[in-house]
Amino acid sequence: MANSSKSTSGASTALPLTSQWHVALLVSSLVAIALSLALPLITTLPPFYTIAASDIPLLAIIIIGGIPLLIQISGKLFKGNIGADFLGVIELVAATLLAEYLAAVLIIIMLAGGQALEAYAMRKASSVLRALSDRMPATAHRKKGIGVEEIALSEIAIDDIIVIFPHESAPVDGTITQGHGSMDESYLTGEPYQVSKAPGAAVLSGAINGEAVLTMRAEKRAIDSRYAQIMGVMQEAEQKRPHLRRLGDQLGGAFGVFALLVSGIVWLVTDDALRFLSVLVIATPCPLIIAIPVTIIGAISMAARCGIIIKDPTVLERLPTCRTAIFDKTGTLTYGKPELTEIIPAPNLDQHIILQRAASLERYSKHPLANAILLAANKEKLILIEAASVSEKPGQGLTGMVDGHEIRVTHRKKLLQSNPDMGATLPPTAAGLECIIMMDGRYAATFRFRDAPRADGKSFINHLAPSHQFNKIMLVSGDRESEVTYLAGLLGIKETMASQSPEQKVTIVRTETAKAPTLFMGDGINDAPALASATVGIAFGQHSSVTAEAAGAVIMENTLSKVDELLHISQLLRRVALQSALGGMILSLVGMGFAAAGHITPVQAALFQEAIDVLAIANALRLSWGNKIETDLNNTKET
Repeated sequence: MANSSKSTSGASTALPLTSQWHVALLVSSLVAIALSLALPLITTLPPFYTIAASDIPLLAIIIIGGIPLLIQISGKLFKGNIGADFLGVIELVAATLLAEYLAAVLIIIMLAGGQALEAYAMRKASSVLRALSDRMPATAHRKKGIGVEEIALSEIAIDDIIVIFPHESAPVDGTITQGHGSMDESYLTGEPYQVSKAPGAAVLSGAINGEAVLTMRAEKRAIDSRYAQIMGVMQEAEQKRPHLRRLGDQLGGAFGVFALLVSGIVWLVTDDALRFLSVLVIATPCPLIIAIPVTIIGAISMAARCGIIIKDPTVLERLPTCRTAIFDKTGTLTYGKPELTEIIPAPNLDQHIILQRAASLERYSKHPLANAILLAANKEKLILIEAASVSEKPGQGLTGMVDGHEIRVTHRKKLLQSNPDMGATLPPTAAGLECIIMMDGRYAATFRFRDAPRADGKSFINHLAPSHQFNKIMLVSGDRESEVTYLAGLLGIKETMASQSPEQKVTIVRTETAKAPTLFMGDGINDAPALASATVGIAFGQHSSVTAEAAGAVIMENTLSKVDELLHISQLLRRVALQSALGGMILSLVGMGFAAAGHITPVQAALFQEAIDVLAIANALRLSWGNKIETDLNNTKET
């Protein structure tokens, strides 16, 4: 597990290093131009063979920086990645062969700038795997006789007795055999609170121990544990993450072929190679290479001012293309804090006693409803009782001994499967969440809960189709079907999927992404694989650093209006980018006409092109200067 993470993380360093090289090349090119212009002013040097002394700094940059840049771009071309910078390869070679060295260095500046900004914009968030890997220990502590030995995770066998010291992570899935304490399981549940542990309580690999020493029996090997499964899904999700072709490549590829054709005709008609070069240089779609990444950076700054952290800049280009929106429930469309709203006790039973005993048992549970029961007991100022023989197996509910009574917390469907005659005893079903309390094998009470939907949830869902062209909206949750259906009805969502594991969510996201670009929005590390698999992943809040890294964007303020702001920022990005790109190409077409007529030299063409760049970049910087985003969420009427 650790090895694969390290290899992935190590591979991710290539882009930052490449970006640094391009920045160094930019600085070196500017220094070389300054030297070339200054040398004739400060001294008179004899030519080096037939090369003027002032051209030597320029030739040095062409050799040291231009050749590697040429090789790099040519490699992309051979792989079929023909973009806006393929024209620069021809220009660089032609300028050098025609001894237009200043023009060649100006071309290098344009190309290196585009490559550096592209490397920044396209950097993948492989720190997801590092964050996951760093959470797990390299070794575990196994009981051996009366002592403890340190072993590698791969050496843990089923039924080994493992000691977990304070603040250590559980190395494998298992069951507590000794000790009382609490563990942080937010990486799986998404709930930012501690889960109490006692003998019989289940432990999930990756959970972080609290202050007490706990002893557990290993029930799975490290490679088969829950944490390893999530790790594997994350690795696969990142490897399959779609690669976005730059908008500049899409436009520049066609424009570059046109420019090459025009310059070739000019050369053929005039028999003037310098005119050919001038037309070619001024036709370079540099606004596509430079202005678009600058627009992206401006959009990132604007989002940050709105409390939105952009982790992967490509989400800003992808978001307007999304046509399917998939939402997690808890903490995304709801506030993520279910409340115990009603207790229906069996005849002759006191609801306060039932609540006290249920809460005494629930403090050892990892289920999200456990916290609601504990809060209700605390509100009633009930004193909790020590529980024993605690057991919580998936799908079988929570059981344990409290105050000499066997308490079982389960759900209606599971209870009726084993005791169909109890259907008449239970109260009618109602919307929302519920759990059934059994005491000594008899029905004791029904607890009902509600997780309130966000106040802006319905208006947000209703405006996605008319304002942002979403054709399909889905609610996919790990919660029970009754609560998912109830929430979907309140918000007007027709397609729902309940009781979905993190792995199942990934399958759903991939299936929908194959049909149309998808937006997945979730909260909690259990959503991280699905966030990474979607075309665009947005995390709500920042309970987990892993979730934040897996998402393309993180909404820091828990309100759906911020998601709407992000949607509008992405639309503004596309609009400004198109203005810069198309405006730059129109100006380039005008310059091509003057160059074809012989009124512009190659150096003048490069400077004219740089002027076009300045205009395009100034337009792109509008996003950096803007402070307010006009949204339409508040104007959408609820239906």
